[in-house]
Amino acid sequence: MPPLLPTPTDRTLAALAKGCSAIITGIRPSSTPAITEHIHRLRELGFLPGERVRVLAKGFPAGDPIAVRIGHATFALRRFEADLIEISASDSP
Repeated sequence: MPPLLPTPTDRTLAALAKGCSAIITGIRPSSTPAITEHIHRLRELGFLPGERVRVLAKGFPAGDPIAVRIGHATFALRRFEADLIEISASDSP
């Protein structure tokens, strides 16, 4: 199985390897109005602390967009959106 996270400091959804899952711990705050709108949208979609998220696929060649699953829903996130979502390791795949 591929490594869960490339480094201990990269604990965002964007750094999670394809096929791995994690638990959302939070969303990075921002003072920029445009980014704040994206954060609000992510929360409305269910990207909330405690939710399990799994990376299904990453675009080629730059890894953008990222297909993720939360519960029974699948979403395509831009890399900068996935980088806003903080995660911690999950024990189950």
